[in-house]
Amino acid sequence: MHGVNEHSVTVDLDGTSITFSTGKYAKQAGAAIFVSSGDTRLLCTAVVGTSPSRFDFLPLTVDYLERDGAVGKIPGDFLKRDGRPNERTTLVSRLIDRPLRPLFPKHFRCEAQAICNLISYDKDCESDVLALCGASAAFHLSDAPFAEAAAGVRVCLTSGNLELNPSFETRVNADMNIVIAGTMGAITMVEGGGKEVSEADMLTALDFGHAAIKKIIAGLNELQKLAGTEKRELAPAPELPADVVDGVAPSAPAILKALGSGAKHERKAALKAARNAAVESLTAGLEGDELAAKTGDVKAAFAKLERHVMRTQVVKDRIRLDGRATDEIRDIWCETNIAPRSHGSAVFTRGETQALVLATLGTERDNQRIDWPGATSATRNWMLQYSFPPFSTGEARPLRGPKRREVGHGALAHRALEPVLPNFEDFPYVLRTTSEVLESNGSSSMATVCGATLALMDAGVPISSPVAGIAMGLIKEGDEYGVLSDILGDEDHLGDMDFKVTGTKKGITAFQMDVKISSVTSEIMAAALQQAREGRIHILDEMAKTMATPREELSSFAPRITVIKISQDKIGTVIGPGGKMIRTIQESTNTVLNIEDDGTVKIAASSQVEADKAVGMIRELTQVPEVGRLYMGVVKRIMDFGAFVEIFPGTDGLVHISHLAPERVERVTDIVQEGDECLVKVLEVNNGKIRLSRKEALEA
Repeated sequence: MHGVNEHSVTVDLDGTSITFSTGKYAKQAGAAIFVSSGDTRLLCTAVVGTSPSRFDFLPLTVDYLERDGAVGKIPGDFLKRDGRPNERTTLVSRLIDRPLRPLFPKHFRCEAQAICNLISYDKDCESDVLALCGASAAFHLSDAPFAEAAAGVRVCLTSGNLELNPSFETRVNADMNIVIAGTMGAITMVEGGGKEVSEADMLTALDFGHAAIKKIIAGLNELQKLAGTEKRELAPAPELPADVVDGVAPSAPAILKALGSGAKHERKAALKAARNAAVESLTAGLEGDELAAKTGDVKAAFAKLERHVMRTQVVKDRIRLDGRATDEIRDIWCETNIAPRSHGSAVFTRGETQALVLATLGTERDNQRIDWPGATSATRNWMLQYSFPPFSTGEARPLRGPKRREVGHGALAHRALEPVLPNFEDFPYVLRTTSEVLESNGSSSMATVCGATLALMDAGVPISSPVAGIAMGLIKEGDEYGVLSDILGDEDHLGDMDFKVTGTKKGITAFQMDVKISSVTSEIMAAALQQAREGRIHILDEMAKTMATPREELSSFAPRITVIKISQDKIGTVIGPGGKMIRTIQESTNTVLNIEDDGTVKIAASSQVEADKAVGMIRELTQVPEVGRLYMGVVKRIMDFGAFVEIFPGTDGLVHISHLAPERVERVTDIVQEGDECLVKVLEVNNGKIRLSRKEALEA
């Protein structure tokens, strides 16, 4: 084709293949990668600005987009345009961002953007890991100072077997479903969950996934050689002046003292005072631009020294910021039933992190519609939403909609509890929990998991096992390292790894990990997982002191759902012409009815009395006539040969003139008139026709 210089590579992964090509589409972007696997297609582009931005951090933006046309659907809104990002696109954008961001130099300040556009979706070839690989390839081929290629794969465990990027059916039924991302040298991110899987299975899956990641990266390196752009030159990170570094060094004892000064805000105040003292000492007599420049250098040197002191204290002395041992969990206290009108409520507090969680039970009409690609169902009967208000960190700022971080934390907690929830068929309630973080100093998403468990049990939801979560950290200096249980916010910021593990006493239900260094070995991971398990069990034991099992009764304010079964041919009878009958039942009993195609009727009521009344009305409408039974019916039609009597709504039978009375009857109207109540006995039911007898009913 004229003007096209296309290059491509194909990577084979245990029976599936991924093709990466470039040079044909979006040629004005810094780099554009067309990714294909099965019938899934994505166009992933990367553009990097040439001038440093005004920000003092890397302004990287990652957007994963799903167009309705990719699944052959027209948008349902009034404008008929693709809408704003939904939960799935937000989560996939985060999934791509997290392993790519650390691959840029820390001092790089040019704006960078990756856009991954899904243009064809095949549910057996999930698009999230393909988008991650495509975005990495685009930056790798661009002139951006991107350190090295990264890639991602999905690993599922089913019946003891591990599979790479499996089919839709395997993903849905898997015992473990995780996304692993990494470079040629190390795993840098993990996201996913399982049905109480063991730590050993998790480690095996990580090794299995990393081997596949190396294959993909080899292919991306080959494509970079074929079509990559020469990397732009980037000046080395500026070195702090030696006199400033030497001048700040005497602040180490003050920093050490400040780090152990107590709670979060006291510690920050003490560190700020020590830093201000250093700034004042080293900038004495300076003015204007010279003062501003020197102040910035002193603050940067102080931050670097603070990081060194904190990390050395952990690795050498095994003492953390708040004085805890590396495997020690902060004090925990919990309470339930703090919101009487809520169906379930709990507060979970661990150190200076606290979450208030409310649980609500609803009917099937309250479920959430899901219309994005890859959804396992059109509706969602379990919802968990996480909020992080500014007061939780002592800040004042405007309230806006949920940020990507809040959506991500909510999704992690949602995944953590899903394996222990009852089946909808056994417990036909839609469940929603909301978590509001009241205090935050690390691990608020894990506090949400613990609080949601208690709130659900307080609501009487029969979960199979309580779930707890713990956030772990790592400090590694050379060959020495310290694995930290239940990390603080500063330990997360200054550490080398952050991973969150949720689960029961039996095994893991959700896992999320981000690694900042490339030297986390399998031995370190195994030690960290074992320490996390011990911490998780400790937290579960503390939670059990408040509530160990679900309440036996639902809240008096929760709806009562009664499930009955009727014959499919009676569905129309219950609904009635134009829905008249079902509306009558709902209005007279103050209930909500939902009738499924198989004849299952779910009755939601605010009290058992109302539910029983609705059941009685439905049973009356759908009952089947029994031969030999007496019924008090109503005469509906008079014929020369007899009378048709309705024995219950929608069902009538014939009383032949010979069965109207013991004596001979000349005219039907001599015995009954239309509208009369009439006691009858069922003589026979044959192919829907019912023979009745008033004579035998009177004799009986």
